[in-house]
Amino acid sequence: MNFDREVDASGLNCPLPILRTKKALAEMQSGQVLKVTATDPGSVRDFAMFAKQTGNELLQQSDESGSFIFFMKRR
Repeated sequence: MNFDREVDASGLNCPLPILRTKKALAEMQSGQVLKVTATDPGSVRDFAMFAKQTGNELLQQSDESGSFIFFMKRR
């Protein structure tokens, strides 16, 4: 998937992955896609909830070798 910006939140526990994501999204334009890599297992639930609460679209999420990768589209 093509993305405009990337956040590496590997090794960080909540709420730091969400805080880094919020900051990155605030600096992006509407329609741009953010890729987030996290290792905290709670991130799957947290990112889905974050996307729903903020109106940003969670396009895809995957689990690869202990990392969770999320693609989120800026509203």
